[in-house]
Amino acid sequence: MIKAIIFDFDGTLVDTETLWYKMYKDVLLEKYEVHLPLEEFAKVIGTTDEALYSYVHSQTKTTIDFTELEMEIKSKIMEQKDQLVLREGAADLIKQAKSMNLKVGIASSSPRKWIEDILEHVKVRDSFSVIKTKDDVSEVKPNPELYLKALEELDVLPHETLAIEDSANGSIAAIEAGIKTVIVPNEVTQFLTFDKRVSVYQHFSDIQLS
Repeated sequence: MIKAIIFDFDGTLVDTETLWYKMYKDVLLEKYEVHLPLEEFAKVIGTTDEALYSYVHSQTKTTIDFTELEMEIKSKIMEQKDQLVLREGAADLIKQAKSMNLKVGIASSSPRKWIEDILEHVKVRDSFSVIKTKDDVSEVKPNPELYLKALEELDVLPHETLAIEDSANGSIAAIEAGIKTVIVPNEVTQFLTFDKRVSVYQHFSDIQLS
């Protein structure tokens, strides 16, 4: 019997990834004349950005301060944060989980402040009893540590839990933690190949917890 649901955050609950990709692509082209294919950006979805940095380095001789670049892009995103909303059907699924007395948490490779700020913006912060972020672990996804920490704090076993993800890296982390995993891909992850052990749904409304 399922006792808990653990959601990924970026791209799963809120589709920040499509906006991140658009901003990254536009800034790299405008400032450094670097073209960023979606296939390259998708490699770092759900994990660290090293592969993305390596790709950009290979496309330009200009030295780029990626910390500064990330801050610039994040600032641009927050200027347009009204575009950031819960994905369609996510609120209903959370409500359904609560009505079944399931514990609900988040396991995300993003920083805590980023997650907390957007959860407050979309008015669902109180729905999650546990939030595990990159600030809580030594390695992010696809390492399973985020999920293992979330399981521990939720006080549930892997087989009592459902993970909901949007990316290949995230799903590997959940699978490695022993958790049944569902994928709801978004605009920038829908073309990815997912592990055969996951179930893929196009919409949150397709997931029937009962």
